[in-house]
Amino acid sequence: MSNGLARASVRFRPASFVGTFLALLLGAAVIMACGTLLQTGITASVPPVRYAGTPVVVAAESTVSFTHKVGEDTETEEQAVPERARVDAALAGRIAAQPGVAAARPDTAFPITAGQGGAGSAAAATPALTGRAFAALGIAGNGDKLVEGRAPGAGEVVLDADTAHAAHLAPGATLTLTAPGGAGGYRISGLAAPQSAGPTAWFADAAAGQLSGHPGRVDAIAVQPREGVDAKTLAAQVRQAVGGDAKVLTGDDRGTVEQPELTESRTMLTALGGSFGGTATMTAVFVVMSTVALATGQRAREFALLRAIGATPRQIRRTIATEAMLVAPVAGALGILPGLALAHWWFGEMVTRGAVPEDVSLSVGPIPMLAAVGTCSLAALLAGFLASRRPSRMRPSQALGDAAIEPGGLGRVRTVIGLVFTAGAVVLSVVASTLDGSDAANTALGVVMCFLMAVALLGPLVARIAAGVLGAPLRAGGAPGSLAADNTRANARRLASAITPIVMVTAFCGTLLFIQTTISHATGEQVRTGITADHVVGPTGPGLPATTAGQVAGVPGVDAAVGVLHTGAVYHAGQVLATATALGVNGDPAKLPRVLDLGVKSGSLADLGRSADTVALDAGLADTLGVKVGGRAPLWLGDGTKVQPTVVATYERGLAFGQVLLPRAAVAEHVTAGYDSQVLVADAPGADRAAVAAKLAGLAGTTVTDRAGYAAQADRAQELSAWANTVMAGVLGGFAAVTAANTLVMTVLDRRREVALLRLAGTTRRQVRGMMRWEALLVAATGLVLGGAIAWITLLPIARGIAGVAPHIPAGIALPLAVGAVLLCLGSTGLPVRALLRTRPVEAGGGRQ
Repeated sequence: MSNGLARASVRFRPASFVGTFLALLLGAAVIMACGTLLQTGITASVPPVRYAGTPVVVAAESTVSFTHKVGEDTETEEQAVPERARVDAALAGRIAAQPGVAAARPDTAFPITAGQGGAGSAAAATPALTGRAFAALGIAGNGDKLVEGRAPGAGEVVLDADTAHAAHLAPGATLTLTAPGGAGGYRISGLAAPQSAGPTAWFADAAAGQLSGHPGRVDAIAVQPREGVDAKTLAAQVRQAVGGDAKVLTGDDRGTVEQPELTESRTMLTALGGSFGGTATMTAVFVVMSTVALATGQRAREFALLRAIGATPRQIRRTIATEAMLVAPVAGALGILPGLALAHWWFGEMVTRGAVPEDVSLSVGPIPMLAAVGTCSLAALLAGFLASRRPSRMRPSQALGDAAIEPGGLGRVRTVIGLVFTAGAVVLSVVASTLDGSDAANTALGVVMCFLMAVALLGPLVARIAAGVLGAPLRAGGAPGSLAADNTRANARRLASAITPIVMVTAFCGTLLFIQTTISHATGEQVRTGITADHVVGPTGPGLPATTAGQVAGVPGVDAAVGVLHTGAVYHAGQVLATATALGVNGDPAKLPRVLDLGVKSGSLADLGRSADTVALDAGLADTLGVKVGGRAPLWLGDGTKVQPTVVATYERGLAFGQVLLPRAAVAEHVTAGYDSQVLVADAPGADRAAVAAKLAGLAGTTVTDRAGYAAQADRAQELSAWANTVMAGVLGGFAAVTAANTLVMTVLDRRREVALLRLAGTTRRQVRGMMRWEALLVAATGLVLGGAIAWITLLPIARGIAGVAPHIPAGIALPLAVGAVLLCLGSTGLPVRALLRTRPVEAGGGRQ
């Protein structure tokens, strides 16, 4: 009987399931999109190009790891390093000694720029080049060879033929080349075959090591087998030779060496699909269960009638569960295509913005599809089971009467659970207020979800309080306002169903959007306050050579010139690995306060010049690491090298300028390219600023700007983070907004009998519309206040931990968000009300429910 009733309900009354169907479809779409990104992050790979003909490649580990105990078990945390990790070039000799190895050739790449040379203006037309050691020629295949001239010796270089011909250069011409490790004039000794990777220059092996800025270390070692040795055997021999000193890569893993940024992209995609996907999944489950419960509650008269004619409680429960299982799989399956479309758009935007390499493709598989359909189906089944408890428990003799009256209070179990979630949210908020920014941010999801669960469970109580507080203002609106006030007090459960999605929209969007505005505002303030330099010298190419700071210091009218090399570091706080921004200081650290006011709290930045084994830390990071001036800070440099430098100072403005300050000598060999990012310049007292700027502009390969220019560069560095937060807010906020509209429409359409009775009692159409508008405004106001309070409580510890300030909420974002919520409520009630008013009251009052 139950299955037949369920099929009949879905078949003959599909309108009753439209709201549930839409919620399930949207939930499946969001889960599908996030699951696809997660799968892509796990499986992302790029096919090798340069190493396509090299079956085995040896490279350094591109992550750092930290192992800790969890109870009796151990867990290992990993974090991608922010710079390219390199291997010892001496490993090539150990590998070459293996019996199956025909050749083991070190390979490295570094950016270089060409300046004016003996070839005249043609040399100036030479584009940016990739430098390599001549021993690496041939790694890319048999066609990768010398086509003219000879191998380079000391002071010589080989160019690829395309670049040389485009610049009208030939063997015998000279170029001035600038590399991370130095600059000088080089004679072209020969030409090599054109390179698919772009303009390339080959140097003598010894010279290439010095010019790269990391002598004795290389990007990778390409291993070729002897005839008859297969890749598997070769890889085994190479692993035996290198031991734990490097990774041995085969197959598509070789492509990671060519594009090391893939490791960070994988981490980003996995975090986005996993962490944000978890939030989205919880939200989808929350929404689906709420919608199914609302739809079941609206059919109370139908279930009461079934109980009155003899249906058993078990049959009622089975009917509701079967209905959920008939609708959920279909809705989930139909949500797969929209989810794929969202994932494709999302992934494409990440590629366009440089967060993911272009060669990576979106991975579409059955697991996210099954997860989307299965999650929504289980949520619908559980929601149906919970929602069926009340109608199945009705006594047959009292069923119709009970169904006509809304329950007077909350159940004891529901109240207790709601209070537990409230207490949990408060406790998490208090704990978050004692944590630093990153740890506080990790608690944000827990705080928001606990508050949302509390609002959902205690919603009728919240609605009654809201109706009581706003009842007097509503009654001032005349008959429509008075009707709205009475309705909201008498039907608190219905009001709560409408308020909860608005709370969700406001809480999620507010948290994600305003955390970014807070960080951007605090960063901008620190930049404006901290930059005391009169000029900022930047590069026209990949960066500024290490000698630029010295050249700038020698310009007449310059009092201080300090170069900064932007890099990163990794640290562990508790049981979590995280990255920190870092600066390598080039020049006299004692002059750093002349160009940067970092807000030193303890120690002295001048002590950075004491040795390369020193560091200055942002005060927040120092607290996280538990170190003070004189202590040792455990860090990993950009390439994963572990160090423990002595802390010589702590400062406050690390958010804008870097959380870690190190001498340039300590980091130069541990970055992808050892170029300075800027040189900060302070004029001598009485110097003509315009005259000094003109002289600085005359230096080759540089641009000159002021403090505002530095601030603009700092803003651009945060664009990707701001975009990511905006997209997440859009996805969750959009999902919650559609759900809110869906819920409001469902609640209004369920009131056809009520509207008909009001019309029969003499209420005009205008008064009915006015009543609904006042109720919509009550829903919007309550949802905005509660959602805003949740967002503020969540943001406060994060903002104070990261930036030491209160949340920054720009009116340009907050007001449109509030107006959007109000318009959403008004539109989602106004349109269905107009549809109800088109039906004659007698027909609507006697129509089926």
